[in-house]
Amino acid sequence: MQVDTNRFSWFDVPEDIKKLLILAAQTWENTSESEKYIQQALEQAEGNTEVLVAAYRFFYYKNNYLLALQTAGKVLDKIKEEEQFPDNWLQLEPILVNRREEPKIRLYLNAYAASGLVLAKLGKLEQAKEISTRVKNIDNKNDFGSGILLDILTRPAEEDE
Repeated sequence: MQVDTNRFSWFDVPEDIKKLLILAAQTWENTSESEKYIQQALEQAEGNTEVLVAAYRFFYYKNNYLLALQTAGKVLDKIKEEEQFPDNWLQLEPILVNRREEPKIRLYLNAYAASGLVLAKLGKLEQAKEISTRVKNIDNKNDFGSGILLDILTRPAEEDE
């Protein structure tokens, strides 16, 4: 199969990994084959953030929520380590508020909000509400969609007429 990696010149990963990601997209209809390419890209990328984000999207849209959640967690862990974030949310929240416009912090918040969405899909509603509330408190523009998810999760059940 011919793979033109120049079509994705903006994607900052080595050519061999880019080829694997393109092959995953080209074989999308064959889930086992496309997932094989994603897994190979993850192994070779050694925690490359762009590959992790691509893998998260792949797993999410393939409805493989457990792997999507695991991958979002890897993005969070990577940024947490790089930025030396505290474990305690009360200490972390002001850091995120003050730096919320920085690209790496936006990615962190996006991955955190995504983990809340996936948890909701997995039926872990209390965890999803907690994450959505946390992100909503930081995200005054609703850039990450946590406000919408929180509204859905906390909406009272409609009564039958």
